[in-house]
Amino acid sequence: MPEQALYLAWRPMRFEDVIGQEHITRTLRNSLKSGRVRHAYLFSGPRGTGKTTTARLLARAVNCADADPGRRPCNRCAACRAVNEGRYLDLIEIDAATHTGVDDVRDLRDKVAFAPGQGNYKVYIIDEVHRFTGNAFDALLKTLEEPPPHAVFVLATTEIDKVPATIRSRCLPFEFRRVAVQAVADHLQSIADAESLRIERPALELIARQGTGSVRDSISLLDQIVTNPDEEITLELAQDVLGTASSEAVRALLDALVAQDAAAGLDIINRAVDAGSDPRQFGQQIVEQLRNLLLTQTASADLVVGTEEERQRYRTQAEGLSPARLLRALRKFNEALADDLGSWQPQLTLELALVESLPVAGAEAAMAAEPVARAAPEPDLPAPASAGMSSASSPEAEESAAPAMESGPSTEAPAEAPAPPAPETLTLEQLRDRWDAVRQAVEQQGRSYVPAMLEHVQVHDLRGDLVILGTRRNFHVRLNTPDAREKLEQALEGLFGRPLRVRVQPIAADTGDGQIDADDPLVASALAMGARVSVQGSAEKGD
Repeated sequence: MPEQALYLAWRPMRFEDVIGQEHITRTLRNSLKSGRVRHAYLFSGPRGTGKTTTARLLARAVNCADADPGRRPCNRCAACRAVNEGRYLDLIEIDAATHTGVDDVRDLRDKVAFAPGQGNYKVYIIDEVHRFTGNAFDALLKTLEEPPPHAVFVLATTEIDKVPATIRSRCLPFEFRRVAVQAVADHLQSIADAESLRIERPALELIARQGTGSVRDSISLLDQIVTNPDEEITLELAQDVLGTASSEAVRALLDALVAQDAAAGLDIINRAVDAGSDPRQFGQQIVEQLRNLLLTQTASADLVVGTEEERQRYRTQAEGLSPARLLRALRKFNEALADDLGSWQPQLTLELALVESLPVAGAEAAMAAEPVARAAPEPDLPAPASAGMSSASSPEAEESAAPAMESGPSTEAPAEAPAPPAPETLTLEQLRDRWDAVRQAVEQQGRSYVPAMLEHVQVHDLRGDLVILGTRRNFHVRLNTPDAREKLEQALEGLFGRPLRVRVQPIAADTGDGQIDADDPLVASALAMGARVSVQGSAEKGD
């Protein structure tokens, strides 16, 4: 007979053995002591947190023959032994993933009326109850409304939002939570000690982190790593079996992010993937480390689970990252995990996330230097006096120039004239030249439909602080929404350093001799409804 898997061999046999769910087990034990057993329970929460196990414990406890309710289930009486051996007829487990139809629920409803044959209660455990169809829920509703006194229903689900409110309102709800990493690691340590396994504590913590709060998944990972019970399991061996990158690789990538070294970061990602690291696992490690940096920067490093040496490293790295850059990096790598990392080039999404997290990847670095280069005067061409007078035609400029004229010619060598400030006015040509940078800045704000539509939009006109954009498609309807305009205006203000308003309107193609004023509301309305404009000479009107 094959040996049992570890998660089956170490399934909790008492309420005290369920870890991380004390808020549930305490309530259930108190209800058993007081004799207040409800007819329907609803267990919800992530997978592997103990929902089905707790349901079986409850089924044993309500039928246990022990005289002391505080010791139920005792695992010694006939009812407890029958449940543990899978031969208790009054415990009915239904997998809602395969019994989704209304006929299955009707069959259940017909049989629930019969009295239990062995114990005090007939316990129905319906796993993944959210997989029921609408008609199946309707059929179950009547039974939950008027249950027989000998029936107890335990509904378990990982997606509570898919369970109708009418069902939820007739059950006593319990929400199972993910278990803390240290609690899972302690549980794995107790299993390893009982199984005479030699394993390092950092390896157990790595397994617990990879289990993401699921006790069952963590125990399964431990079972996967233990290929030879006589071999000592080190952190490096656990990383190799689980396909995770080494801690040094993750730390080196964060150092490259702090140093804004894209080349070093790309090299680290490729070397880690080439060495066998799973891209998704590597991405999860990066997101976890970035989250630790976020906690360190915004709150305190004491919130981070780790050694004092690790906390000190987080403090050092957090000082080298601005809050904006850290948030952008965290968002980009988190979005990369949602993408397909199993494609023919799995590391591509991680590479894109790294490059987009660095300032050199955006347009702001290049665009910030561009106005300075344009505003700088040409050294070989001295500015003529007439040009200076014409540029200072405003009253404020005349008042500032008057004291200089009254002071007379200076006997000293003329000092080098300071570079004139950047012009406050924005020209249409400048706006058109940097339109690609505007689209890139909008794209960096997050995922939306706006960047794709801007590929079909061109700068039509500039009137003061109003930027008029034109498109020959009907995109103006969606680009004139407050959300789209806000993204555009933020991008423009970030690039040009001044607030600008945006209006998107349809434009007509130029046919040669005449021009159609697309700003006219009547013409714009006609174009929006699909009208075509044709111009023939200067004396004819368009249709």
